Amino acid sequence: LNDSSSRSMLTLSGTLRSPEIDFHPPFLMLMPVPLGVETEGVITIIPRDFIRQSRIRVRLPELELADGTRTCPFSVQFPEGQNIVLSSDGTTNELTCRVSFRSSKPMSFLGEMLFIDQEDNRLLEQQTIVFSLYTHTWHCTALIKKL
Repeated sequence: LNDSSSRSMLTLSGTLRSPEIDFHPPFLMLMPVPLGVETEGVITIIPRDFIRQSRIRVRLPELELADGTRTCPFSVQFPEGQNIVLSSDGTTNELTCRVSFRSSKPMSFLGEMLFIDQEDNRLLEQQTIVFSLYTHTWHCTALIKKL
């Protein structure tokens, strides 16, 4: 070990992966309902490439109505919790997410609902919710895209 003439070069290589989440189904369609009635859809969040436990939170869009008031007609619940838990074999748990919408006033909306981990990692996929007025009922289509 003290012989300085026996040096070896060791080369290391690796792949760095960023955490990502996928959604199932890949789009969310909420049933049309009358104004003031809540509509709800359920999505499964599938975490990939997380190396430690994390907690998912959602940034909901705030909308401005015609009279200038601001509102958030969306709500999100995680019935089994919003923690991503890493098992001993390196796999992560799937999360169930309920997305609800209710509005007593007509509005149109095209925007984003961001799913962010506890380290503010915004390189996660995002769920885009599209609402359009459909004869006094609401129709929602959510589209998925990579940031």
